[in-house]
Amino acid sequence: MATILNLYKVPQTCLEHGHESSFSQGITTTCHCLQLHHFLKLINPVNSVSDELCENGASLDSETYDILNFDYFSDEIGMLVKVGEVTPLFQRFNINEKKINWPKDFSQTPTSVCNRKCGPGYKKTALENQPICCYECNLCPTGKISNQTDAEECLQCPEDQYPNRERDRCLPRTRTFLAYEEPLGMTLACAAICFSLLTVLVLGVFVKHRDTPIVKANNRSLSYTLLVSLSLCFLCSLLFIGHPTTATCLLRQTTFAVVFTVAISSILAKTITVVLAFRATRPGSRLRRWLGSTASYSLIFTCTLIQMCLCGIWLGTSPPFLEMDIHSEPGSIIIQCNEGSLLIFYCVLGYMALLALASFTVAFLARNLPDTFNEAKFLTFSMLVFCSVWISFLPSYQSSKGKATVALEVFAILTSSAGILACIFAPKCYVILLRSDRNTLEILKRKGTS
Repeated sequence: MATILNLYKVPQTCLEHGHESSFSQGITTTCHCLQLHHFLKLINPVNSVSDELCENGASLDSETYDILNFDYFSDEIGMLVKVGEVTPLFQRFNINEKKINWPKDFSQTPTSVCNRKCGPGYKKTALENQPICCYECNLCPTGKISNQTDAEECLQCPEDQYPNRERDRCLPRTRTFLAYEEPLGMTLACAAICFSLLTVLVLGVFVKHRDTPIVKANNRSLSYTLLVSLSLCFLCSLLFIGHPTTATCLLRQTTFAVVFTVAISSILAKTITVVLAFRATRPGSRLRRWLGSTASYSLIFTCTLIQMCLCGIWLGTSPPFLEMDIHSEPGSIIIQCNEGSLLIFYCVLGYMALLALASFTVAFLARNLPDTFNEAKFLTFSMLVFCSVWISFLPSYQSSKGKATVALEVFAILTSSAGILACIFAPKCYVILLRSDRNTLEILKRKGTS
């Protein structure tokens, strides 16, 4: 006993149910009858023997249902032709497409009308309470691709590759770092070398004119130390440029910290010497014993030793290391140095900032002392430039990524070192080289009494 089911009364979206493979040309195929189960429950089947109506599909699971199609002949007589059957009990659905005579409006077998196929770069997402043939096409998430039609899941690209804009294939990543060959790296490297040579040239001028009053009055031994340390400050920025290695990661921040500490502590020693020189001129002053080079170099050694201890703790506990960053920039693998312990890194910077602040404070308080004894005004300006550069550097350093971070630190090193060189030594070189008539003891004494 079979119950008749008219093919045209079943929604076309459920006939094929999104599976074109269910209909082979001229071949009877079998698929799950659950594709029609929902619609069969909504009709009143007719018993083909007794022509009696069934109760809302009460005998649905035990019946076999014929699928009929109207076939129109030349005399316009319509006739129902069996083209398949549904057996819910065994979950079987048979249909012979060769027996189906589609109307003239259909040029080909109709397909599901729920949605189009999901192309490469997209994946299928099932819709809640909808047939399986109805789904959404969602773009693959970041870092994943799909290279086939109607993909169920997106594929993850390997770590050395990244998805293209269409997210249908993976492309190789480029390795990036602040290289000497690129314009930015070349410019910074040339600036570092030029400033270092300029500092050596200034040192040569001071050594050549070491017996002149202006060099003697400004503590020539500390000036030599400061110029040597500034030259090394410029050169240490070269450790930040080029392909990073484990050795450069360990050396560049610690070298920069120690060399800069020597430079700042030299400025602090020069500033304290200026103040003590003025105070020691009073009769009976006990400060004369602190004016020698021994006290100044002891201060430089102590300040540098503290910084070296901080760097030693840094290298011994959580040293910098080489890492590959694949997340910051799409399409690139950033080869960079991870600073390790950020706490100790900021302690090292904070210690240099403390020395610079102390130098600035002492120099500012001594700015109005007689010119015979002091260069406090120039020291004040140099520390003002130094502090301004590094205060501006910190927020920029936090917000930048990749080689921009390295370029910012190199720029801060060069700018602050050049500020110290210009503010302290440019006026002296001007007098020594261009206004030698002012480089006399009489002029200095006259300024001191004015």
